[in-house]
Amino acid sequence: MLAFFTSFVAYSQLPDFVFFESGPAGQNAKPLRSHADPQLTQGLVDHLTKNRHWKKLIAEKKMSISLVDLKDPQHPRFASVNGNEMMYAASLPKIAVLLAAMEAIENEELKATPEVKRDMRIMISKSSNQAATRMIDRVGYEKIAKVLTHPKYRLYDENQGGGLWVGKKYARSGKRNPDPMKGLSHAATSDQVARFYYLMANGLLVSPEKSSEMLEIMEGPELHHKFVNTLNRLAPKATVFRKSGSWGTYHSDSALVQDEGWRNYILVALIDDPNGEVICRELVGVAENLLRSTPSLQAGGR
Repeated sequence: MLAFFTSFVAYSQLPDFVFFESGPAGQNAKPLRSHADPQLTQGLVDHLTKNRHWKKLIAEKKMSISLVDLKDPQHPRFASVNGNEMMYAASLPKIAVLLAAMEAIENEELKATPEVKRDMRIMISKSSNQAATRMIDRVGYEKIAKVLTHPKYRLYDENQGGGLWVGKKYARSGKRNPDPMKGLSHAATSDQVARFYYLMANGLLVSPEKSSEMLEIMEGPELHHKFVNTLNRLAPKATVFRKSGSWGTYHSDSALVQDEGWRNYILVALIDDPNGEVICRELVGVAENLLRSTPSLQAGGR
C-alpha cells in the first residue's frame, strides 16, 4: 500500500495513507457534510451538467455523485449532486455486509475462520453473490440493520435520505427486510457510501485494526469495468479500494483512489440508465479533471 502516513497515532498494521480524524472508532467523527466545499460543489455541478443527458438524469434524480478530495487529509473537501437520493444499488451495499461481519468478529459473535475470511474477500473483489449470501446468513438482517443505523456510524439515517441498506440475500428467494423509507432491499445514497470510505480511511469503522482489514479486502478489485476500466488507463499504478454493483438499468460504483502523485480521492456514482456502465467510466475523467483544477491541489495547498 502507498505511503500517505499523516496519522496522529501510529498503528503498524495500518496502510500508510490512513489518517485519523478524532477519537476511537466512530466516536466524535464529524459528518462528511461538514466538510462540504462550495467551490468543489459548483465545479462538480458545472462539469456534470455540460452533458445534456447527464443533466436530464440529475434532474430526474436518476444520477447521484459524491466526491471527496483527500489531498490535504486535515482539510478534506466534499461535494455531491443528489447525494441524499437513495437508489437501488445492486451489489455495492455488500460493503455493509462486510462492516456488519467485522463488527460481529470484533464482538466475538462470529469467528474469523478461513472460510469466513475467504467469503468476505470474494464477496467484495469478485462480487460473489453466493459468498455474500453466506455472510448474510452468518450475520443476519437484524445485525446488519443495527450496525448501519447505530449512532456511531449513521450509515442509514432517515434524516439524511436513508443510505446503505441490505435487506435481502443475493439470491432469487428468501426473506426480505426492506429499508423503512423506500422498501428497497439493496440500497445506498452516494453520500453515505462516500462517508463509509471516509470513516474507513480514518480507521473509524469498528476499530483501526478492523478498518485496515477492510481496506485490505477492498484493495485490488478483480472486476475491471466502470471506474476501474478508466483508472487502468489513466492511473495504472494507483491503488484502488473499490466496490461496484449492476442490475438491469441500475449501475453503481465507488472507490478510494490513491497514487504517489496528486490522486487521493473518493468517488461514488449511482445511476439508473441503460448506459450507466459507460457513464461510470466517463465520470472518472470528469472527477480527475475537476480535482486537478481546484486550488487545494496547486503549489502550497491550503
